[in-house]
Amino acid sequence: MRNFLSLSDAGPDGVAAMLADALDRKAARAGWPKGKPDADAPLAGHTLAMVFEKSSTRTRVSFDMAIRQLGGSSVILDSGTTQLGRGETVADTARVLSGYCDAIMLRTDDHAKLEEMAHYATIPVINGLTDDSHPCQIMADLLTILEAGKPLPGLKVAWLGDGNNVLASIVEAAGLMQFDVVAACPQGFQPDEAVIGNGSGRARVVSDPAEAVAGADVVITDTWISMGQAHADTKLKAMLPYQVDAALMAQANPGAVFLHCLPAHRGEEVTPEVIDGPQSLIWPEAENRLHAQKSVLRWCFGQIG
Repeated sequence: MRNFLSLSDAGPDGVAAMLADALDRKAARAGWPKGKPDADAPLAGHTLAMVFEKSSTRTRVSFDMAIRQLGGSSVILDSGTTQLGRGETVADTARVLSGYCDAIMLRTDDHAKLEEMAHYATIPVINGLTDDSHPCQIMADLLTILEAGKPLPGLKVAWLGDGNNVLASIVEAAGLMQFDVVAACPQGFQPDEAVIGNGSGRARVVSDPAEAVAGADVVITDTWISMGQAHADTKLKAMLPYQVDAALMAQANPGAVFLHCLPAHRGEEVTPEVIDGPQSLIWPEAENRLHAQKSVLRWCFGQIG
């Protein structure tokens, strides 16, 4: 049994194996109806329990379709309509779901809840997002970067804006897969030193957006106001100089691509001309949540890596 709470759970070899598997399985499905199972249906008979304590579009639909395409099925649970919302402990929920299903995907706030779920479950547990990290999103980002013809070792990634959970997982990926991250974040919204330390010396934080983007192969940003945060005018004002616009993208390498995990707020963290322009890969990136997570599921069951 393998848990996927962070990219480090798989390590560089596991991440590479999952990415290779995702590329192969995606290519094998070209032109197929979305609901048709893969030819080998490697998780036939398996059921994934998906537990949501935070709102979701891409995580919900992509994991549901991922297990279906692998031949299995899913059960979707929201905290508001389960006993979790009435005070049942995460530990008790983990024990119960372990008796009904074959794996658990949890999307929650406090990372400690995810760790508690993994501690008490007797089936694999997958991090669908916490306030600390978002490894499944980064698996999709890495897959998208590879499809764009950009090898990971030696890559330069620029991050603009909030030092949030998505950045934390990008930094972790940089340390594992040997690429560099330069994050431009305003004072008061920079990531903790421990987060940068997870990059094994491949990540640094600067205050100047132009410095971060100079020579970048990939430019990434995210919404400035994360789920559960107040729409604070002070934060928006601090973030405004870090907006990704055409002038900033022009300072990246020729052929640089733009990524955003969505949902996006056009006119805040990114301008329409960038996110809807020719350098943007946000739609393949969103689709790749499905393909990457299929391989994450297979890795958790020991089928690859």
